Amino acid sequence: MIVRRPPLSRRTVLRGLGTTMALPFLEAMMPSARAADIAARPKRLSVFYTPNGMAMGEYRPAATGADFALSPTLAPLAPFRERIVVVSGLGHPQAAAMGDRPAGHGRSCPAFLTGAHARQTEGPDIHCGVSMDQVFAAHLGDATQIPSLELGIDQASLLGSCDINYSCAYTNGISWLTPTVPLPVTANPRDVFERLFGDGEALDATSRLAQARRQSSILDFVREDAARLAGALGMEDRRKLDEYLDATRAIEKRIQRAAAGPVADAGGLVQPAGIPGDFAEHVRLMIDLEVLAMQADLTRVATFMSGREISNRTYPEIGVPDSHHMLSHHGHNPDKIALLAKINRYHMEFFAYALKRLQETRDGAGSLLDSTLVIRGSAFGDSNEHDFLDLPVIVAGGLVKGGRHLAFDKGTAMSNLLLAGLNLLGVPAKSFGDSTGPLAGLADA
Repeated sequence: MIVRRPPLSRRTVLRGLGTTMALPFLEAMMPSARAADIAARPKRLSVFYTPNGMAMGEYRPAATGADFALSPTLAPLAPFRERIVVVSGLGHPQAAAMGDRPAGHGRSCPAFLTGAHARQTEGPDIHCGVSMDQVFAAHLGDATQIPSLELGIDQASLLGSCDINYSCAYTNGISWLTPTVPLPVTANPRDVFERLFGDGEALDATSRLAQARRQSSILDFVREDAARLAGALGMEDRRKLDEYLDATRAIEKRIQRAAAGPVADAGGLVQPAGIPGDFAEHVRLMIDLEVLAMQADLTRVATFMSGREISNRTYPEIGVPDSHHMLSHHGHNPDKIALLAKINRYHMEFFAYALKRLQETRDGAGSLLDSTLVIRGSAFGDSNEHDFLDLPVIVAGGLVKGGRHLAFDKGTAMSNLLLAGLNLLGVPAKSFGDSTGPLAGLADA
């Protein structure tokens, strides 16, 4: 007689002294083989944001439909051409001045995921709208330990104005829990790691510091529980568990190296210890942390900013010693446009890395990319003109039909795409922001 074991709970964790670790999706968690199908796996949302707009001449594909060729800026996405949809013509009418004083970044950045008009203020009376990622997080409820992750590269500017008469709260991040509560971005990888795996009540700050200094690993605390669990798993699940634990340890080592290394310098902005001094390593590390959180189903919602809006970061490592923001206001100078395009392509390489990590991370019978809606964009198209009506948007993942360039009339509400994205994620929303209806064609052949 075959004795069938009850499926392992998705809430199962590895436990150790002051530490808990969630588990990746395992076959032992499935009630039947049918549950391994892509449709049965949880859906996820990942948003990748780049600041200061785009050199659109180097970005926009010349052709539309399935026969489009990747532009110079999009070239790093060649391995994922059939997994992406380039969408042109979308904009945020709510980012218009509407009688307010001239400004661009302070209105366009908060509109990116909200489709709402930001109140012009430098004080505490900020007001915008609920962002699309938080609508999805609310729909999921308590399905995961962490409702959402808001990750970034730059520390927030907490006081004063960051754009003309606009609070820094409008350009620090892109996620809004309520119209008056923007969610802070976390830029320190160690803070993210401890949020994912730390247990502040059982392991206090002094103990954490001691653990970090002796270069010990979270795995040292859960090793016994991991060995016990592995003995009850099948061969494939043991392999998945080993991969997950190896990835966790590799990230730990990178964070420890960053903490022991020189303090990072972001264009004159000194960062606290724990942030890698190398920009590229910092970005990849934050992406890897997001993927690890998704793999363990600690969260299904994440946003990542490769820089704060109005970022003045320089990129000498790619031959661009000039300020990003200053180059974005190029005045049609071809030399400055060429440098801006270099930065745009550099950021696109990191987006390609994010897609690669999602695609190579297994989730049931498929990959994380198969079950994730990925949105990449900026608050401006032509940055020199502060053009908020033709944004450089890319949608990727298994929930859309890739390999296409869809072009819509300029100024078509970006909120239509956000609404369509919510529907693809299983949220039965009828409207969002200033939408006029879900954007057609994302999942169609």
